[in-house]
Amino acid sequence: MKFEPYSIPNVLRAPDQNKFFTKNLVPGSKVYNEDLIDFEDNEYRFWNPHRSKLAALLLKKTEQLELAINNTMLYLGAAAGTTASHLSDILQNGRIYCVEFSARPFRDLVKLSEQRPNMIPILANARIPAEYRAVVEGVDWLYQDISQRDQVEIFIKNMEIFLKPAGRGIIMVKSRSIDVNLEPNLIYQTVHRQLESGGFKVLEMKVLTPFQKDHAAFIVNQR
Repeated sequence: MKFEPYSIPNVLRAPDQNKFFTKNLVPGSKVYNEDLIDFEDNEYRFWNPHRSKLAALLLKKTEQLELAINNTMLYLGAAAGTTASHLSDILQNGRIYCVEFSARPFRDLVKLSEQRPNMIPILANARIPAEYRAVVEGVDWLYQDISQRDQVEIFIKNMEIFLKPAGRGIIMVKSRSIDVNLEPNLIYQTVHRQLESGGFKVLEMKVLTPFQKDHAAFIVNQR
């Protein structure tokens, strides 16, 4: 397998197999039994697009994911930390505020964060930003992956509070959570209009099939 550095720091690409890997912040450790490989005296973790929507977005050839190693991020819906751990590998000199509401995955998130000092677990409801406003600074990125009917409203509310003026946001839209009876493409069109009317410019939209069914990623910034 041949490897080459990707445009995002601490990310490695295997172009012949269309796979991505992140430089392991905690060498020797796995988060979800992913494969580990060695490249130029560094260890990398396979980034599974069937387990991480952000990896699926990379495979859809995103052009707007301009991450830097010292970026700060607010992650809403971090669950047990699968995707957050890869972001931790990338933003090795930054900080990721990981908000999760459910107690069960939050326990796993806390355990993972004990190994990764750039991950800060926060048990809170993303619908109520006041619960973590005193903890979270202004961020360069806001990333949301929440299965709720009002997921777009949650995203916009948090963007208005936490995003730096030059920052960007990513929302992973789960169409079936918004309306199971509508075609996903109709929902994506509605989401696009919601984001634009909420004061944000949609820089990119990618449907994540076949890796993530009925999901699309939107990358936005402030107008």
